[in-house]
Amino acid sequence: MSVLVWAEHDNNELKDATLAAVTAAKELGEVTVLVAGSDCGAVADAAAQVEGVAKVLKADDAAYAHGLAENVAPLIADLMEGFDAFVAPATTTGKNIAPRAAALLDVMQISDILSVEGPKSFTRPIYAGNAIATVESSDAKLVITVRGTAFEKAAATGGSAAVEDVSGPGDAGLSSFAGAEVAESDRPELTSAKVVVSGGRALKDGETFEKLITPLADKLGAAIGASRAAVDAGFVPNDYQVGQTGKIVAPELYIAIGISGAIQHLAGMKDSKTIVAINKDEDAPIFGVADLGIVGDLFEIVPELTEKL
Repeated sequence: MSVLVWAEHDNNELKDATLAAVTAAKELGEVTVLVAGSDCGAVADAAAQVEGVAKVLKADDAAYAHGLAENVAPLIADLMEGFDAFVAPATTTGKNIAPRAAALLDVMQISDILSVEGPKSFTRPIYAGNAIATVESSDAKLVITVRGTAFEKAAATGGSAAVEDVSGPGDAGLSSFAGAEVAESDRPELTSAKVVVSGGRALKDGETFEKLITPLADKLGAAIGASRAAVDAGFVPNDYQVGQTGKIVAPELYIAIGISGAIQHLAGMKDSKTIVAINKDEDAPIFGVADLGIVGDLFEIVPELTEKL
């Protein structure tokens, strides 16, 4: 089986989510990576170095500079004449592009896979991750999105794939890029951080969240996350949200502070290697998935923990 993997990037660097998608694609067959962007030669060269990649297709066009799904999906649909499966990471952009490509190919998308069980058989989470469904496709071509935390990242070096230039339909004229407000931080990116410190609604307000969570995260070199309740209350920006409707994370250490553990939040972090929960309610659902639990007042425990680190 031949597999086309869409590479997520910013025209300068290849994103880690692509490496997990490559790992999943390798279980299906020979992997070709599509780098669609503008002045994206450096990304194509980086993709060629990824272990397990047989070929890189570079579509260098201003129409693909910002990854607009209306422009990228027709390119993918055209290229899919030579491939059996299309794989994309289940990121915000990947989940925007893949359904459009599936519609153009007139096939059913298989979303957010956790494992490859066979040539056309996969597992994926349902009911906010409380159950795992095994699904099998009967379509001639596959369109798949991959949950990045479920697959090991392919090695970024060790490969030596050839880079081939390709062209596509270009600008479809259906959308245009207006601008981007990108939050910049010295902290690790939430979805790729090895340590994540998350706070919940129990922190009361944004000032308290900053006062308690930030020093602890600084000591640990951690990314900062939050429950949906904390985000909805305005404690922190939306891009901090961990959960089913936020970001899916699986760090080596996840510290949940003042988070009760709603199903939707657990769906976004329960694959973390070690989970530490701090909550005054000993019956909080978060303790059901925690490896270490501390029952007590977070306003006393967190400062003391931070001080002793």
